[in-house]
Amino acid sequence: MPIVWKSQLQKEIALSTTEAEYTGLSYALREAIPIMDLLKEMKQKGISVNSEKAKAHIKVYEDNAGAIEIAREKKYRPRTKHLNCRLHHFRHRVEVTREISVHKINTKHQPADMLTKPLREEDFVRYRKVVMGW
Repeated sequence: MPIVWKSQLQKEIALSTTEAEYTGLSYALREAIPIMDLLKEMKQKGISVNSEKAKAHIKVYEDNAGAIEIAREKKYRPRTKHLNCRLHHFRHRVEVTREISVHKINTKHQPADMLTKPLREEDFVRYRKVVMGW
């Protein structure tokens, strides 16, 4: 169940759909990482967390194979060399500490499409139910 839900226009122009998806992934993790860090700090300070299931790990679903590849693999790519630290801020948490995991999701099962694409009414209703936890 989502803790934070946000939709906004990206502030920079993307040169490809992969870059646009990776930028969106980066923006989303800028919102989620501080919440994860807060939960970890609360546990370290001995503050009671009301759930045994509470853990500090972010599971991100992405439907663009190129964005997943860039997030998981640290290697030089001539077509994406212009992506800088502003977008790669979460890589250490994916590769080294493994606090974040990026998973492939089929576009047909991506509830974020509700906010970004024109949908048939039945698809919109289905995604709305997923997002609301119904």
